[in-house]
Amino acid sequence: MAVKVIVEMKARPGQRNDLLSLIERMMNEHGPNMPGLLGATFHKAVDDPDMLVEIADWESAQAREAVLRQAEATGALAPMFDLLAAPPKGTVVEP
Repeated sequence: MAVKVIVEMKARPGQRNDLLSLIERMMNEHGPNMPGLLGATFHKAVDDPDMLVEIADWESAQAREAVLRQAEATGALAPMFDLLAAPPKGTVVEP
C-alpha cells in the first residue's frame, strides 16, 4: 500500500540552506535509483529557520525501510547527518 512519509529535519543553527542543497544533490544523483520512491518535496518551516520538512510518497513503508537500511550500510547519509542538530523524525501515514 502506498504511503506518505513526513520527515522533520532540524539543521544545525544557520545550516538549513546547506542541508537543503546537499539533499537536493543527493536526490538528483540517487533519487531515480531508490526503489519504491514515487517522489519527494522539501519545505522550509516558516516558524523555525533551522527546520526542513520532507514530504515523500513511497510504494510502501517496507520499500522506504529497505532504502534507508542500504543508505545507512553504505554511509550515504553521513554527510547529511553532519548538518543535523538532532536525528530526523519521520512519520509514515496512509491515505
